[in-house]
Amino acid sequence: MTETRFPLRRQMHLGVGLGILYGLFCRVLFHGAEQWVGRTFGPAGVALFGIMSFSFLFLAPAALGFIVVWFDRRERRWSRMIFGPWVSALIMTLCTVAFQLEGWICVIMALPVILFMASLGGVVAGFSRPKVATDAGRRLCVAAAALLPFVASPLESLHARSNELRTVACRIDIAATPAQVWKQIRSVPRITEAEHTFSWHHRVGFPRPTEAVLEGTGVGSVRYARFEGDLLFVEKVTEWEENRRLSFSIKADTANIPPTTLDEHVIVGGPYFDVLHGTYWIEPLGPDRVRLHLASDQRLSTGFNAYAAWWTEWVMADLQDYILRIIKARAERAR
Repeated sequence: MTETRFPLRRQMHLGVGLGILYGLFCRVLFHGAEQWVGRTFGPAGVALFGIMSFSFLFLAPAALGFIVVWFDRRERRWSRMIFGPWVSALIMTLCTVAFQLEGWICVIMALPVILFMASLGGVVAGFSRPKVATDAGRRLCVAAAALLPFVASPLESLHARSNELRTVACRIDIAATPAQVWKQIRSVPRITEAEHTFSWHHRVGFPRPTEAVLEGTGVGSVRYARFEGDLLFVEKVTEWEENRRLSFSIKADTANIPPTTLDEHVIVGGPYFDVLHGTYWIEPLGPDRVRLHLASDQRLSTGFNAYAAWWTEWVMADLQDYILRIIKARAERAR
């Protein structure tokens, strides 16, 4: 039995179509299995397939790219091997948004690695296919590539996700006294629309801060930091040095976060990411001039912490810079 031959253009369309279907199949199966384990066994359950795994984010796009190029039997070119899989990958990711399987924030964060791994899979297919002479061997290659994420994921699940703690620190110089700056950081009155400016963290889907209300004074008092979309963080003060230092533990009110505010895979306080602690400290620079520092500690628990950390640190740095700019404007205006 020999391979079925298609016209060249139909071969190209076949590869693209199979790539899209394969990508959507992986997304539905991995997510469905993850949800079923969560509903059945709760947090103690171990999912053999999970969206926030190395197998899904890295190996599934590589298999998609392999399939696209393998079934495109036109003349081998670097451009086709590298960029050909992007068509299927982009259509697949857009379909996940259209079908409300993913939010934009997850797609934006995942897309660079999806495109890179799809290209890598396409290059492997482009160079390996001419070396396989038999139909049985070709079928075996396709099957091995397609099954790779599904074989690797259960093996990956045998190892508990590692928890990594990372710190993001930012600072800004303010023409104001320590007392004037302290007044702005201990509690933050509601931020007006006129005070909001452009921010990348908001563009990728993270809500903007709206206010931080303080109840009590000193260690043990509580700040309620609110963001758009009914996102609330309960912050218990752990250090209180008047006009110098304010530290607090952070706990997201995950029970009351609407599902439309953050995608379930990037929700703060969820199984994959959390913000644990925050600290402001005021460094005097001279008469009526200070340097305000803001640092936060985060937990990462994914199958690809090194890649996820790049995004979380970028988002947190942009968010902290945004908050510092508002405090600077208010403190200098108060003079």
